[in-house]
Amino acid sequence: MNARSGDVPHPAQRSYLGLVSADAPNAATARVHLLCAGASRGRLASTVGLIRDGDAKVIIDPGMVADRQDILAPLAELGEPAGSVTDVVFSHPDPSHTLHAALFPHARYHDLQAIYHRDQCRARQGDGFLISPSIRLIATPGPTGTQLTTLAATAHGVVVFTHLWSSATDPLDSRHPATRSSLHVARRRVLAIATRIAPGHGPSFRPGPDTPL
Repeated sequence: MNARSGDVPHPAQRSYLGLVSADAPNAATARVHLLCAGASRGRLASTVGLIRDGDAKVIIDPGMVADRQDILAPLAELGEPAGSVTDVVFSHPDPSHTLHAALFPHARYHDLQAIYHRDQCRARQGDGFLISPSIRLIATPGPTGTQLTTLAATAHGVVVFTHLWSSATDPLDSRHPATRSSLHVARRRVLAIATRIAPGHGPSFRPGPDTPL
C-alpha cells in the first residue's frame, strides 16, 4: 500500500489487499450510511450521507431535501442526535448541498479551502486532508469548479461521495466547464479506489468495467 508522505500506515490497511492508491485513507474502520438519496430530474435533492469512524461523525452535503426530517429521522434511527455530529463536509458551496448545515450545532464545517468552527476559520488544503484515519478528502473537478470528493474506507471497501458521476451510466458532459482530459483523470483516480460511488444527485452504485470514464 502506498501512502502519502508523512502518513503513518495503519494495520487496518490489510483490508485493501491488492489495492495501490496514494488516496487510500490510513485505516478501514469507517461505517457509512446513506441518509437521503439524491435526485436531479424533476426535483433537486442532495445525496446526504453519514460516516462514523471512532469519535468522528461526519455528515456529507446536508443540502436540499423535501423535508429536514429526511435527514434527521434516519439519523435518529441510527442513534445519533444532530448535536452528536462532529463534522460536516460541503462538496461545494451551493445551496443544494449546504441548505441544512445549521442542523448540526457543534460541528466543524469543511470546504475545499478551510475548516470553519463557531467564529473561527482555519485555512488548509482540502486535497488529501484526513478528517479521521478512515475518511479522506480529495479535490476533483466539478460543474462549478474544483470540488471535494469524500473517501470513506470501510472493512468491505471504499465508499466515495462525489460529483464526478450522476449515475452508473453517466457519460462525460461536453458542456462541463472542466476539460474532458481532467475529468477522465479524476474518474480514473476515483475508480482506482472506489468500491461504491454515491453521486451528489443520484443513487449510489457499485463501479465495474462498464462504468464510464
